[in-house]
Amino acid sequence: MPVPYIRQATPDDEETLGRLDRDTWSPLHAVQPRPQPPYEPFYSERFGPRDHLVAELGGNVVGYVRLGYPTSLACNTHVRQIQGLAVAEEARGAGVGRALLRAVQDEARQQGARRITLRVLGHNTPARKLYESEGFVVEGVLPEEFFLGGTYVDDVLMGRSL
Repeated sequence: MPVPYIRQATPDDEETLGRLDRDTWSPLHAVQPRPQPPYEPFYSERFGPRDHLVAELGGNVVGYVRLGYPTSLACNTHVRQIQGLAVAEEARGAGVGRALLRAVQDEARQQGARRITLRVLGHNTPARKLYESEGFVVEGVLPEEFFLGGTYVDDVLMGRSL
């Protein structure tokens, strides 16, 4: 099985990443409704290419992870937060998510971060198992924080030291 190649996103990746983001939309992880045309640009004033790592298999983009700051407070700049992770359906099970998680932790360390956090919906068992296998632990739960598809869903904060 080929090993995913992880690289920094570029401006030229925007259309591909936007399509990947729409194609991987799922009620398992999304708190927003399914995107409808006309689609918003993938990059924004808040998150650009510099904030994304991209995974490729066989020269095709098959995943990304977005790294940001959890707040804009100066006293919180030692923490980074994973604010998006997507893997194409056809690439699941190939180690893409794990490779992205490891690469984004390395990137956070290089930026001087001491901790990395993320939020995951309580019912997203596959993602939670992946995060736990990479050393993330549950640090807090907001019970029934979201009402999605007729069900109340917990918002789970996970984190780890770097």
